Amino acid sequence: MKNLRTFLSAFVIVIGLWATSCKEAKDKSKETNTATTAELLVPEDLKWSERMLISEIERFPDATKLDFVDKPRWSYTNGLVLSAAIKVYEQTNKQEYYDYIYAYADDLIDSTGAIKTYSLEDQNLDMIKSGDVLLYLYDKTGEERFLKAMQTLSSQMESQPRTSDGGFWHKKRYPYQMWLDGLYMAEPFHARYTNLFENDPAEAKKIYDDILLQFDLIQKHSRDEKTGLLYHGWDESREQKWADKKTGTSPHFWSRAMGWYGMAMVDVLDFLPEDHPGRDRIITYLNQFAEAVTNYQDESGLWYQVLDQGNREGNYLEASGSAMFTYAFVKGAQKGYLPEKYLEVAEKAYAGILDNLISIEDNGVVNLNQVCGVAGLGGDPYRDGSYEYYVNEIIRPNDPKGTGPFILASLVLNK
Repeated sequence: MKNLRTFLSAFVIVIGLWATSCKEAKDKSKETNTATTAELLVPEDLKWSERMLISEIERFPDATKLDFVDKPRWSYTNGLVLSAAIKVYEQTNKQEYYDYIYAYADDLIDSTGAIKTYSLEDQNLDMIKSGDVLLYLYDKTGEERFLKAMQTLSSQMESQPRTSDGGFWHKKRYPYQMWLDGLYMAEPFHARYTNLFENDPAEAKKIYDDILLQFDLIQKHSRDEKTGLLYHGWDESREQKWADKKTGTSPHFWSRAMGWYGMAMVDVLDFLPEDHPGRDRIITYLNQFAEAVTNYQDESGLWYQVLDQGNREGNYLEASGSAMFTYAFVKGAQKGYLPEKYLEVAEKAYAGILDNLISIEDNGVVNLNQVCGVAGLGGDPYRDGSYEYYVNEIIRPNDPKGTGPFILASLVLNK
């Protein structure tokens, strides 16, 4: 009997210890799950547009340093990502997104309206893009300094050097050159600013006509009749080593340059008056563009860095151009500028981006991979526009020239 009591006592102790151990394990499991949830900086149940924006804020907490720079900078990449952030804020109404947008302008526009790090003397079309952020913030805040900064940017459009037939030089230091990039950097701002602040109908029409002229000229000088694609740059002087001595065009079709151009067309149409005769021309150009670009879509849904040479060694499926085409096609079709078939092209492209170019870290941060870091023409060191040049420029994840368009494409698709 004594042995039985001893056995039962030991059994009760063992059971008690086992129950305590199970409870502790269960509690620890709860703690681990709670910790894992807390560590997710980017919740997985949000739309892709918001997930990417949160990821960008995590990577670049200071919006003045977007694009991997050490010091605050007024540049087009900030304007690109923050224009997308504005649309996410308008969908979600989350204050932290507005604060991120506002801080950029607050840091770089002083009390007099001067733009830090910006030089009017440079006559650089890239610098106009961030004016889109000021258009939004001035409407929200009424701060006079934002208006004065916009007036400075608008004055650049008046003094920008031109080719003999009226095309804006891309930058003062790139004389007689038009680049596809410049249409996106300057013309949506140019049109919207005119829409809001030019009260003289005759003067407004003159500016709209000038905006249309830029598209007319880039079509005239840069479009290849055989493929329907547009070359990255055109040099009226034919002096650049990259320029064809007969046509003045650069040698290749760069996907992101074509992407800039597509986005320029769908965005500028938002601000051109409905009764302006040039609208139909831009819509025609957009349809030609969409047909040409679709002809070079890879079976993955994506597009190559050098658009028409997918089978050539060294070429790769590039994220920024693919995202830009997706955005342009969806917006174009939704607005009625393009046939609905381009929605299917864009859906395939977007699925290709998600399947091939998106990766997610343990904390939920979203990465966009295979983005061309930068590409240009001329300069020092000299960029010759060759095939080898385009495919050997730096490739990096999360370049804002890719993440911005990815957010925009996600927004129009409502994914």
